[in-house]
This record gives sequence, C-alpha cells and structure tokens, in this order.
Amino acid sequence: MTPAETPLQHAERILAAKGRTFHWAKRLLGRRHGERAARLYAFCRHLDDLADEEASAEAAREHLDFAAEAIRRGQASDPVLADALALMRECAIEPAVPLELIAGLQQDLGVVRIATEAELLRYCYRVAGTVGLMMSDILDATDPAAAPFAIDLGIGMQLTNICRDVREDALRGRCYLPQSLVGTVPVAAIAAPSATEQVGLRAAIAHLLAMADRYYASGERGLSFLPPRARHGILVAARAYRQIGVRLRARRCDAWSGRVVVSGLEKCGLTLRALAGTGFDRGFWRRPDAHEEGLHVALRGLPRVH
Repeated sequence: MTPAETPLQHAERILAAKGRTFHWAKRLLGRRHGERAARLYAFCRHLDDLADEEASAEAAREHLDFAAEAIRRGQASDPVLADALALMRECAIEPAVPLELIAGLQQDLGVVRIATEAELLRYCYRVAGTVGLMMSDILDATDPAAAPFAIDLGIGMQLTNICRDVREDALRGRCYLPQSLVGTVPVAAIAAPSATEQVGLRAAIAHLLAMADRYYASGERGLSFLPPRARHGILVAARAYRQIGVRLRARRCDAWSGRVVVSGLEKCGLTLRALAGTGFDRGFWRRPDAHEEGLHVALRGLPRVH
C-alpha cells in the first residue's frame, strides 16, 4: 500500500490489476458490497503474495505466521491486515476461517504433491472454500445454511485454477493433480511431459473439471441465500471462471500450450446470458431444500462444515 492510499483505494487498485474476473463482476454488486469485496480480495491477495513472492520458504512461513498471529490477537500494524481485521469485525467473520486459508497457503511452501482426491478437496477448501465463506459473510448471507454452498463455489473455482495452471505450478515444484489419478510422474516431468505422459495428465484434468462442475452447480444453487443484487454479481463471476474450464476442454485439456483466458468479449456474452437466464430459473430465487452431503465427506472437521 502506498503512503497516499486509503485501504479502500489500495483494495480497488489491487482488484483492478490482479483480479480481472472479480473486478468485472464487482460492477453488479452495488457500492457497499462491491467495496467489501475489493477489501476482501486485497487481503487474500496479500496473503497469497506472502506465500509466493518471498525470497525463501522460511521467510514466507514467518510472514504468514505473523499474519496468523495478528488475526488471533485481532490487532495488526500492517495496514492491509488492519483493514482485513476491521472487515472481519464489520461482517462477523470468525477468525478460524482466514486461519485455515493461511494454513492452506503454508501447504504451498516447498514441493507439493497431493496423494488423493480427498486431500485435494481439503486443500481446495483451505485456499478457496474459506474465501467463499468470507465472501458470503461480507455479502450479508446470514442464514447458516448458506455456508456449504459458498464453500462449494470456492472449491469449483480452485479446481479450475489447478487444471489451468498445471504447467506453471509444476515449474514451481507443485503438482495438485492427485497421485491417485496420475501415478508417480515426477513434478519436473509434468512441466514438459512426453506424449505418453500427457495422455494420463489430460485425463486427470478432465476428471477434475468434471468434479469442478459438481461444485459449481452446488454453489449456484446457494446463490438464493444472497441479497438479490449480490447474487447476480456472484453468478457472473462463477460463470466467467467456469468458462476457463470450458475453454480448456475445447482444446482437449491441453494445459501446456499457453494460459487459458476468457476475453472481455466472452465475459460480456456470459454476463448477458447469465442475467437473462435468471428470470426463468426458479432455483435462482428459491432456496434449496438441502445441500448434497456427499460433496463434503472429505471436509469433515473443518470450520463451518457439517
């Protein structure tokens, strides 16, 4: 944060520069919720940068531990953390949720190999399901029944990220494709796999994108817990993110031929179709009867998972 910026100005700048999909969808949230969303994004990006941009894993862990302690104490000298704490108080965000986010980011320090799909889902909860929970809180979804759907939308988005970023993650020594799906292919080989290795890796990506679709569908079912204007903004964000997976499938799950992006023109089309479809979607206006329990079997014991 520059000395001349207020926390909100800093948050708006970070969101515009680094969160293109959410910056696009923010226009639909309304001023109060849009400002809160920008502040939450700036906080999460700050934590993410602490994990990824420090000179060493030890330094990153130390800074993340410092942030965790600030959350536990409810006090921080860092202006981004101080604003995040103010947002937490304003929106009744329980500290256990961002502490799980920090725990997930600490999993990324050093070489990463995920053994099973259950382990992957717990990781996705930590780094993205928690963000869904906090977003639900800042958008005034007060019914506790909203929580599992908010978690699911975050998980769907994180699974999409993982599938898109297979090569980039491997170059950093990280592989989130579960070994139960891809076997013992070395992380270094995943960055530039042979034709034979690509077959199995592409199949794993296709499997995870299908898994993501289940979580997106559940997340969208829970949008009715949000205030009417906010639910439109989150729907657009979800559809724009889900389109990354659609584009990845269209090139046969090839994660090695350049980063998949959704253009501004595509986002316009997705936005118009999403908004037009809500008038005929009864589920968008009526709360779901129940959450699909099987989606959270691997998450039991984590905050706000029942």
